[in-house]
Amino acid sequence: MTHFDWQSCFGPLLAELESTGESHWAEAIKSQLTRRFDDNPHGDLGRWQSALESLPEIPDATSELNTSAVTLHSPTNLDASQQQALENGLRGLMPWRKGPFDFFGTYIDSEWRSDWKWDRVSPYIADLSKRRILDVGCGSGYHCWRMLGEGAGRVIGIDPGLLFMFQFLSVKRYVGAAPIDLLPIRMEDLPQGLESFDTTFSMGVLYHRRSPLDHLLELKGTLRRGGQLVLETLVVDGPEGYSLTPEDRYGQMRNVWFLPSCDTLLRWLDRTGFRNARVVDVSETTTDEQRSTDWMRFNSLQDFLDPEDPTKTIEGYPGPKRATIVAEKP
Repeated sequence: MTHFDWQSCFGPLLAELESTGESHWAEAIKSQLTRRFDDNPHGDLGRWQSALESLPEIPDATSELNTSAVTLHSPTNLDASQQQALENGLRGLMPWRKGPFDFFGTYIDSEWRSDWKWDRVSPYIADLSKRRILDVGCGSGYHCWRMLGEGAGRVIGIDPGLLFMFQFLSVKRYVGAAPIDLLPIRMEDLPQGLESFDTTFSMGVLYHRRSPLDHLLELKGTLRRGGQLVLETLVVDGPEGYSLTPEDRYGQMRNVWFLPSCDTLLRWLDRTGFRNARVVDVSETTTDEQRSTDWMRFNSLQDFLDPEDPTKTIEGYPGPKRATIVAEKP
């Protein structure tokens, strides 16, 4: 298996953390990456790395990060061999779940229209200009790129999925040096009480946590005083105190634990010490926003809903509804 040179990939970030007095976090990251890539590498690591390395060199590429599709441009048209190499490499990184992306005219129609979520969330968040941002459970990093496009000073995404990291690196390969990284680590791998981010995003994560209040406390620990939390999660209708706990699966997902009402979620934020928590958007997830595509050919939302009543999941629970809440750390 080809060795993944994580030291070169993450060297600038580690050096930055050393220079900002966060050497304890840099050392933790080195230990975590050693375990992931050197001690117990993933079986598909070589295949994904080969796909990434097969992407053609395109000098002077430019990026457009504040449009629906994260878009890469070239000053000259790609020739047929470049176009084919590009498509082959990107298809080697399937399935693409979060996006969309446009690589020099090759459009990746991802499973999720993540731009729709961004359009719902972005009007209600603090100005991201020059802010230091953490995106928890960032997937392929689509929203990280949109944050950078809004002028963020530094963006760090975390997600344990190694395929997501290679999808992210396929974009960064052409963007070049930029204050943005995706670490293949879990929330619980972060040092407790970092208190180093101006804004922390957690979108589509809370319902996967066995202890949602502990997740909120972990998120709070990442923020500086006065920092903003942007939380997006599945919710259900109901009074304060009500939360749905699926018997086994929800929408065919086993790892869904708690779907609170909006009022319950606000209470959780209050109990964990956030202030000024408010619901800024509630939207039902439709099969226009999440669906199978040529870039994600597995089952998707249409297969997880009751065919007789698409307002319900296949298990009979209320269909997916997502709320976005913003709050501040005192």
